[in-house]
Amino acid sequence: MSTETLRKRPQGPRSGGAARAAGRLLGENGALAGLIILVVALAIASGDFLTVTNLLNVGVQAAVVAILAFGSTFVIVTAGIDLSVGAVAALSAVVLAWTATQHGLPWPLALIAAILVGVVAGLVNGALITYGKLPPFIATLAMLGVARGLALVISDGSPIAFPGAVTHLGDTIGEYLPVPVIVMIVMGLLTALILARTYSGRAMYAIGGNEEAARLSGIRVDRQKLVTYALAGAFAAVAGVVLASRLASAQPQAANGYELDAIAAVVIGGASLSGGKGKAFGTLVGALILAVLRNGLNLLSVSAFWQQVVIGVVIAAAVLLDTVRRRGLRVRPATFWAGGAAVVAVIVALAAVVATTGGNDSKSGGAAGGGSVKIGLSVSTLNNPFFVQFRQGAQDEAKKVGVTLTIGDAQNDASQQVNQVQNYTSQGMKAIIVNPVDSDAAAPAVKAANRADIPVVAADRTVNGAKVEQLVASDNVAGGRDAAAQMAKLLGGKGKIVVIQGQPGTSASRERGQGFGEGLKQYPGIQVVARQPADFDRTKGLDVMTNLLQSHPDVNGVFAENDEMALGAIKALGGKAGKQIKVVAFDGTPDGIKAVQAGTLNATVAQQPRLLGKMAVDSALKAARGGTLVANAPVPVKIATPENAAQFATQ
Repeated sequence: MSTETLRKRPQGPRSGGAARAAGRLLGENGALAGLIILVVALAIASGDFLTVTNLLNVGVQAAVVAILAFGSTFVIVTAGIDLSVGAVAALSAVVLAWTATQHGLPWPLALIAAILVGVVAGLVNGALITYGKLPPFIATLAMLGVARGLALVISDGSPIAFPGAVTHLGDTIGEYLPVPVIVMIVMGLLTALILARTYSGRAMYAIGGNEEAARLSGIRVDRQKLVTYALAGAFAAVAGVVLASRLASAQPQAANGYELDAIAAVVIGGASLSGGKGKAFGTLVGALILAVLRNGLNLLSVSAFWQQVVIGVVIAAAVLLDTVRRRGLRVRPATFWAGGAAVVAVIVALAAVVATTGGNDSKSGGAAGGGSVKIGLSVSTLNNPFFVQFRQGAQDEAKKVGVTLTIGDAQNDASQQVNQVQNYTSQGMKAIIVNPVDSDAAAPAVKAANRADIPVVAADRTVNGAKVEQLVASDNVAGGRDAAAQMAKLLGGKGKIVVIQGQPGTSASRERGQGFGEGLKQYPGIQVVARQPADFDRTKGLDVMTNLLQSHPDVNGVFAENDEMALGAIKALGGKAGKQIKVVAFDGTPDGIKAVQAGTLNATVAQQPRLLGKMAVDSALKAARGGTLVANAPVPVKIATPENAAQFATQ
């Protein structure tokens, strides 16, 4: 080989050095490559995705999960797991709000108290694992229950208003600088610093790589595990404060299930559940992938049910691609990129097919005249027949009047609902219908829609502290009073009853219980011997009623705050249901009406959910066209009994 040839050889790499360096960077960071491919695919699929407003929404929506995930990174690097971070986040926020707003503690001290709560929870986790020799899964699962329970006890199951000074953590500085994103970046930098530049960070990698070798090398493993879980608790507390700031209230049920998102973000970012691997940057990318994916699927109007399928596929695919690389298989960058692009293309194609076919139950209308009017609907939960009927009524009316209706399922998560409404705002919906998970927590997102001049209609529950064009709802308090009067009539004005409550903290449960309690005051001969929550769920209603029968076998009445719980209670009561033990419920769902006709359910407060959905769409369409609405549009509420149940069965 000539000297001239040797001199010329470096010229090729130098001319393409930047491209090769970028390829090498992406090849070593599979999650980053996946994020880029996903962003490109969604930008092509949806014209709303790459707008500044929407990208800011993505950053804000990723912040809480990212902060939780940064804390989980420490734990996973040591080959541990922490299932309590979501519950600890909720508890920390509740403690801050409780001490500041109800006990007058200055907000800086309340904020410190909230962080200390997270640290203490982490230390307890660490102590149970290191000194109690409990598996991390069991120890942190126990803390999940303890923290969630304490949050409910302290708050009495109700949201607590957040101090005004702290709510600024959920605001935006200027027009394009969201504070949650700033906090996320700061916590990410702190995570990177701890992992790369501190003794504890190096010890975490050593413990995760080989705990026994770390111990023999002089590392005090037990002490470092305490530090690790304390850090995870502190980060969870910060995440809880940021989340509550976005919602302007501390929700005892907030961040439910977020621990799984945090773990998924860490693993997608390249960490290994067997320990010894993990970086702050990878975790950030993993959290962004989840946020981008959820945001994009919302923009594509993909059903909430299908979203879970797609997200599961993406998580599995991302981890699989990264695992292939980490096992030492020689995968060329071009092959890696092609594989990643193929996976994302299949996923986006699936999403597009679901969004444009009958398989998508979140989009209706648009075929008739007026289909250019786009309305977004955020439902508190579709895991409840009442709201399934509500959605059906809304869809039928949207199809009739030619409206394009996009429906999101908040899954009883106030923060997820805020994200949905923000996405509707960035999509430029002509009107938005909100069935709030919580009346206070929905306010920040509704205010954002107000600033964008998008009219908002509240359905079934109001929104506190924000402007809504109209509230379309039944009166839950009045319905509760009617239920009490019906129970008194069935019992002849005296007896012992139990009350099966809905999900703690929800306005529906509070209002129905309040109305029922007020109504019973007129009947001193009726004694409530027990009140227990069953989360509006039929299975839990069965379990709760079974347990209550053991401690109160002499009850002769049951009031359930929805039909689903009543149907579960009826199963537990067996042949006594509707006869020796009278049962009154709330909602008027098809299954509830059938039970009334069968005589096992004595009465239910029928809310007519289909009519509620129909009226909400009509009001939103009128508001979108500039019409004026009255403040309240009452939906008729009636007591359904065996004598008149037939008329409700046909509605």
